[in-house]
Amino acid sequence: MINATARAKSSVPASGKSAWRALVVLLIGMSIALLDTTIVNVALPTIRTSLNANEATLSWIISGYALAFGLSLIPAGRIGDRVGHKWVFFTGIALFTVSSLACGIAQSDTELVIFRVIQGLAGGIFVPSVTAYIQLLFPPQERGKAFAIMGSVIGVSSALGPIIGGLLIQAFGNADGWRFVFYVNLPIGFAALVLAMYWLPRRDPAAPRPPAGLDWFGVFLVSAALVALLVPLIQGQDEGWPLWTYLTIAGGVVLLAMFALWEVHYTRRGGSALVPPTLFSHPHFTGGVILALVYFAAFTSIFFTISLLWQSGLAHSALESGVVTIPFAIGSILGSSQSNRLSSRLGRSVLMLGTALVAIGLIWLWLIFLTQKGSDLTNWILLAPLLISGVGNGLFIAPNAQFIVATVDRRDAGSGSAVIAAIQRIGAAIGIAAIGSVLFGTLTIAKPAPPTSHTAAAIAEVNRQATANLATGFTNASAHAMLVSAIFAVAAFVLVFALPKRVNQRSGGRPAGAGAAGRAGATGIRGSDTDGSGKHHAKHRGIPVSRDAAAPTQGGAGDPALTHGTHVADAKPDSGSTY
Repeated sequence: MINATARAKSSVPASGKSAWRALVVLLIGMSIALLDTTIVNVALPTIRTSLNANEATLSWIISGYALAFGLSLIPAGRIGDRVGHKWVFFTGIALFTVSSLACGIAQSDTELVIFRVIQGLAGGIFVPSVTAYIQLLFPPQERGKAFAIMGSVIGVSSALGPIIGGLLIQAFGNADGWRFVFYVNLPIGFAALVLAMYWLPRRDPAAPRPPAGLDWFGVFLVSAALVALLVPLIQGQDEGWPLWTYLTIAGGVVLLAMFALWEVHYTRRGGSALVPPTLFSHPHFTGGVILALVYFAAFTSIFFTISLLWQSGLAHSALESGVVTIPFAIGSILGSSQSNRLSSRLGRSVLMLGTALVAIGLIWLWLIFLTQKGSDLTNWILLAPLLISGVGNGLFIAPNAQFIVATVDRRDAGSGSAVIAAIQRIGAAIGIAAIGSVLFGTLTIAKPAPPTSHTAAAIAEVNRQATANLATGFTNASAHAMLVSAIFAVAAFVLVFALPKRVNQRSGGRPAGAGAAGRAGATGIRGSDTDGSGKHHAKHRGIPVSRDAAAPTQGGAGDPALTHGTHVADAKPDSGSTY
């Protein structure tokens, strides 16, 4: 028993300078993924005019990135477990950097969408390695600090994105300023590549590997299904909803059904399914997955709406568009900083509070757009509702995954966490597609009356009326779009009741604020709560999971979906330089 206990304790990593150096590299990578998520929103109107892009293209720039990101999370995490996370991280960063350059030099809207999808794919490749490394390199007593630092970096990156984007566009002009929104990734990505070569540890060749093989046919089916659903949502409004859009949506539903049947069949054959069917034998998990999809559809789409309204409708600069969203980012940081403490005290109620605040904020924004003239809108009018919804976002984002994962068996915690991460990104893609369709589908700009004469005063009056009509048209369309976002938020509030009231050992799941953390907690990285037999004793000591390992959930400030999505199955650290 003594030897077994010693072996269990020796498997816990001992962090030192090398671990903290590795964390610097990982957070550089995480920062550009988050920066690129928020920085592009303020560039959409200038991209539209520079490349003569249509409305569907603007939706694809955001949705394509989010969809590719979500679909690559689970395969990338599995591959990292198998071959080692160093080279998966390196490959993802390299591809992200190259695709950022390609986005910047794109000469057409089609090229930009293609390179943007590749960029999202790259982000989904390297982000799972971030949480995997933190789980592997830091002992339990220091892991929470590492995740808290990561959460701060996520929050700051998200907050700075719109400001940096606005400054770049202001500095380099509307014609080419948007290109520097992508170029800014180049020096950061290059620095991450160089540092990763020297500071990230290799995988220990002697460490056990998870089973070989990946459900590639399952990846194909779910990818095809989601693309079939998104394409008509994005293109339908622009093309007048022809017959092919309805047929494609029906085909997407059929492909989703085929994917579900295939996963059952693949599992019965003894394969490791992309999405284990056992997860959905728990009704609460199914409700939680729908919650994740609906919530991310609600909150990610509001920046799309506000950015287009502020620049294309109200003729503000990109910098002013970035400034207007700062209250939401600040609120998210404030909410996430308190979410772990509140979730320990209030349980599920913290998620109810978070979604309620988001719903209140979005309904408030909808009422503002519905009742105010576009010419009267200012940053100050939007400050309070954006701050309230931001605080709610922070309260919900950080702890939501642990409550959803708590609805499944412990052995499925890693898979559940990865599925939730992918669903969050897919929800963001669907939200942008739906909101974009509503926004542009309801956008009507009245033509001003022709001038009564050719005097300067008459022409000026026509121009003034044209500007007012443009503002009115975009404000009305934004009201319709924000109403849809608010409906999503209210639905998310209702779906919270599908989750358990509290997270504890008996509920089956360990907090999984990161996919790596959830999987490792479920399958083998042992800490002080295990002995040589591998049996967990926290429940005998009465320690709730939300206190035992909730720190990983702090990574959620900003865009926390990026903190999930890997399976650190059996790869245990064995020294400070390899794992």
